[in-house]
Amino acid sequence: MEVPLELVISSIFNPNIVRFLFPSDYFSPKKADAAYLEQVACMQNAGFATSVISLESLGCGSSKIIPVPTPDSKVVYRGWMLSPGDYELLVSVIENTGASLLTSKAEYLAAHYLINWYPLITDLTPETKFYSVDDDLESELNRLGWNGFFIKDYVKSLKTSVGSLINKPSEIKTVVAQMQKFRGSIEGGICVRRIEDFVSETERRYFVVYGKPFAALPDEEIPEIVSECAKRIRSQFFSVDVIERRDGTKRIVEIGDGQVSDIVGWTPERFTQLWVV
Repeated sequence: MEVPLELVISSIFNPNIVRFLFPSDYFSPKKADAAYLEQVACMQNAGFATSVISLESLGCGSSKIIPVPTPDSKVVYRGWMLSPGDYELLVSVIENTGASLLTSKAEYLAAHYLINWYPLITDLTPETKFYSVDDDLESELNRLGWNGFFIKDYVKSLKTSVGSLINKPSEIKTVVAQMQKFRGSIEGGICVRRIEDFVSETERRYFVVYGKPFAALPDEEIPEIVSECAKRIRSQFFSVDVIERRDGTKRIVEIGDGQVSDIVGWTPERFTQLWVV
């Protein structure tokens, strides 16, 4: 017999079982980074245990979780984006305590990397092509023949310098060079997304937990496109960014792993409510 989703969520997110893990402050390793203090306070007020971890120490093999999770507890990470290698190290540190991470490495990359979630929602999001940094990108863009291009790697776009929007294929060399300069490296490869006529002020972020979508306002209606996305993405906790085109059509512009997604447009209190069943 199939178990109702509400019962699954209730059993998993019992405050006696779940612990939220945040990056520690660099100078005060027993405290959470200042960017997450409000979330920490809200989680604790709701009855959840919280811990911190030094992400800077992950690669050294000396990272410790403070306080240590109880064995068999379920850990939800809330912090900065991690490379696949660092995420694997995080999983190992947590499992060494006898606890387990809510989101596996495979699930993390399923929502974190555009190349992984795009094939599942091609009809709901702008057309996208994927390339290597070593490809002749200008020639590839000329072959596409699009009127405009949005350039990013598998994870992020360039929000400084020349930005990520270009009209001419010849401009992609500059964008890629600036991405490498300001971000240090290109993660995964180059994604080229077709420009659509979006209304920027209509963009909204939603979260999906175990297939159930949530909006920033408790009484806000969940768009059908978000509910459809919740059925297709292979992750237990992720974010969905939706925007409207000028013709009124809703489109998905970004999927992200929920652990490393900002709560833009949300209050810490409302975000905490996702876990209170």
